[in-house]
Amino acid sequence: MRANDTINGQEGRAYAKINGQVEEMFYIKSLEATIEKEKAEIKTLGQRGTQHKATGWSGSGSMTIYYVTSKFRELMLSYVAKGIDTYFDIQIVNEDPNSSIGKQDVTLKGVNLDKVIIAKLDTESEALEEEIEFTFEGVSLNDTFEQPRLWQ
Repeated sequence: MRANDTINGQEGRAYAKINGQVEEMFYIKSLEATIEKEKAEIKTLGQRGTQHKATGWSGSGSMTIYYVTSKFRELMLSYVAKGIDTYFDIQIVNEDPNSSIGKQDVTLKGVNLDKVIIAKLDTESEALEEEIEFTFEGVSLNDTFEQPRLWQ
């Protein structure tokens, strides 16, 4: 594999679609979303070991953002004050122009915030950041990377 086919973490973008409006999430420092299988332990006759059967999945993630938007606080306060919980989508695009493998485009569907910092001060920080944890209900892989080229 050629080194320039690795993806630079800064070469990407993300968009949130909240209540029908699309917002570029330029304030993201990092985002990671994972899918974890839920499995049942199954014991069968004639087998001493425990087997495992996939029974579902759960999606969760976190993002570190610069403390420059009130959007997520507004969503949380809508739930606190009115009981209105907001589910939205986040589209994450990895696309490094120096790489020959193209882009990957993933949409997390039904994103729901777990917790939000409502206010923050920090005299030791040069740039305030916040960590936001979330779950999601669905996912689509809209574009996939191409195979990396072999070094020749």
